[in-house]
Amino acid sequence: MPSFRNYKICDNAPECSGIEVCPVKAITFNVETQSVEIDNTKCISCGLCEKACPIGAFRVAKTEEEAIEIQKEIEIDPRTTKDLFVDRYGAAPLSEFFMIGADEIESKVKDKELVLIEAFIEANINCLLKSIPIKELTKDLSESTLFYKASFDNVVSNSYELKEYPALLIFKNGELVGKIEGYFEESKKDELKSQIKNMI
Repeated sequence: MPSFRNYKICDNAPECSGIEVCPVKAITFNVETQSVEIDNTKCISCGLCEKACPIGAFRVAKTEEEAIEIQKEIEIDPRTTKDLFVDRYGAAPLSEFFMIGADEIESKVKDKELVLIEAFIEANINCLLKSIPIKELTKDLSESTLFYKASFDNVVSNSYELKEYPALLIFKNGELVGKIEGYFEESKKDELKSQIKNMI
């Protein structure tokens, strides 16, 4: 029976959990098209991708009738990836706008009222659909608040003593006033916002 990928909600990340768990390599990332693909000639319908995907983009049909039903569900699904592709905390950076080098942090926070910097490493990138949009984190803060993403992949000396990524470094008037370590998915948005407010 065929397996399906709901392209309307899939963020097409090379770090796809379906790729990781597929025992026969039926799910791959096509570098040319920049998309996740299923080769149903290889698929053994084990269902591991379905269990591994945090947003339910993969579905495995057990019968012909179920395959038809899944196909219909995907076709009428009103969701779209349009709103998905915004920069989010803990997810892969999408635009260069927020990106800085870890060695630029001190210069970016100098003489600034409030700056939030997300320290991340590629190994801890999470799913876009489950991650909190940056605009949601900053919308209740001062209009002058700045947000940057800094890759810590090649950082030899971590002066912020971070143990878990992603981590949010909070600077006020050039001084580090707090850090929050670990991933928060969208359902934990209010908890993360509350921790930020308590630090500023």
